[in-house]
Amino acid sequence: MAREDLTRLTGTVNGSNCDDDDCPNVYRTADGSIVVQGAVSEAFQPPEGEALVEIPESVLREAVRALGW
Repeated sequence: MAREDLTRLTGTVNGSNCDDDDCPNVYRTADGSIVVQGAVSEAFQPPEGEALVEIPESVLREAVRALGW
């Protein structure tokens, strides 16, 4: 899946626009699942094939608003 296939739900963190795609973001796939971009977390070792990322609460709130939840 390419980034172009995703709908970006977030893009502003603390008032600064993240046009260069290096900020934490939340995306929606065509089938409705969620993809999260964030800093790698070492909180615990997830199962093989999975990863942990950290995103600011403000990014999650923005995604929820974008989805109308």
